[in-house]
Amino acid sequence: MRKSFKLENLGCANCAAKMEHDISQLPGVNKATISFMTSKLLLDADAATPTELEPIVEAADTICASYEKDCHILR
Repeated sequence: MRKSFKLENLGCANCAAKMEHDISQLPGVNKATISFMTSKLLLDADAATPTELEPIVEAADTICASYEKDCHILR
Protein backbone atom coordinates (compact mmCIF):
# COMPACT_ATOMS: atom_id res chain seq x y z
CA MET A 1 0.00 0.00 0.00
CA ARG A 2 1.30 3.45 -0.93
CA LYS A 3 0.06 6.44 1.00
CA SER A 4 1.05 10.08 1.28
CA PHE A 5 0.97 12.02 4.55
CA LYS A 6 1.48 15.69 5.38
CA LEU A 7 4.15 16.40 8.02
CA GLU A 8 3.29 19.19 10.41
CA ASN A 9 6.10 21.46 11.68
CA LEU A 10 8.93 19.91 9.68
CA GLY A 11 11.69 22.49 10.03
CA CYS A 12 15.01 20.86 9.16
CA ALA A 13 16.12 19.19 5.91
CA ASN A 14 18.83 17.21 7.69
CA CYS A 15 16.31 15.90 10.22
CA ALA A 16 13.97 14.97 7.36
CA ALA A 17 16.73 12.85 5.81
CA LYS A 18 17.33 11.09 9.13
CA MET A 19 13.58 10.50 9.58
CA GLU A 20 13.37 9.07 6.07
CA HIS A 21 16.23 6.67 6.78
CA ASP A 22 14.81 5.48 10.11
CA ILE A 23 11.26 5.07 8.79
CA SER A 24 12.61 3.03 5.87
CA GLN A 25 14.11 0.60 8.40
CA LEU A 26 10.76 -0.15 10.09
CA PRO A 27 9.41 -3.70 9.64
CA GLY A 28 6.88 -3.83 6.82
CA VAL A 29 8.13 -0.65 5.12
CA ASN A 30 9.36 -1.10 1.55
CA LYS A 31 10.31 2.54 1.03
CA ALA A 32 9.82 5.88 2.74
CA THR A 33 10.47 9.22 1.08
CA ILE A 34 10.23 12.62 2.75
CA SER A 35 10.13 15.81 0.72
CA PHE A 36 11.33 18.69 2.87
CA MET A 37 10.04 21.26 0.37
CA THR A 38 6.46 19.97 0.45
CA SER A 39 6.58 18.49 3.98
CA LYS A 40 5.20 15.19 2.72
CA LEU A 41 5.96 11.60 3.61
CA LEU A 42 5.36 8.99 0.92
CA LEU A 43 5.12 5.59 2.54
CA ASP A 44 5.20 2.29 0.64
CA ALA A 45 4.42 -0.58 3.01
CA ASP A 46 3.38 -4.22 2.91
CA ALA A 47 0.10 -3.38 4.66
CA ALA A 48 -3.01 -4.33 2.66
CA THR A 49 -5.52 -2.25 4.64
CA PRO A 50 -5.48 1.07 6.51
CA THR A 51 -5.84 -0.89 9.76
CA GLU A 52 -2.62 -2.79 9.03
CA LEU A 53 -0.88 0.46 8.07
CA GLU A 54 -1.76 2.31 11.28
CA PRO A 55 0.94 0.71 13.53
CA ILE A 56 3.57 1.64 10.93
CA VAL A 57 2.30 5.22 10.81
CA GLU A 58 2.35 5.39 14.62
CA ALA A 59 5.97 4.20 14.67
CA ALA A 60 6.87 6.70 11.93
CA ASP A 61 5.22 9.49 13.93
CA THR A 62 7.31 8.55 16.97
CA ILE A 63 10.46 8.69 14.84
CA CYS A 64 9.52 12.14 13.51
CA ALA A 65 8.92 13.47 17.02
CA SER A 66 12.25 12.05 18.18
CA TYR A 67 14.08 14.36 15.76
CA GLU A 68 11.77 17.37 15.99
CA LYS A 69 9.47 17.32 19.00
CA ASP A 70 6.73 19.34 17.28
CA CYS A 71 6.81 17.37 14.02
CA HIS A 72 3.88 15.00 13.56
CA ILE A 73 2.18 13.09 10.77
CA LEU A 74 -1.26 14.45 9.92
CA ARG A 75 -3.82 11.81 9.10
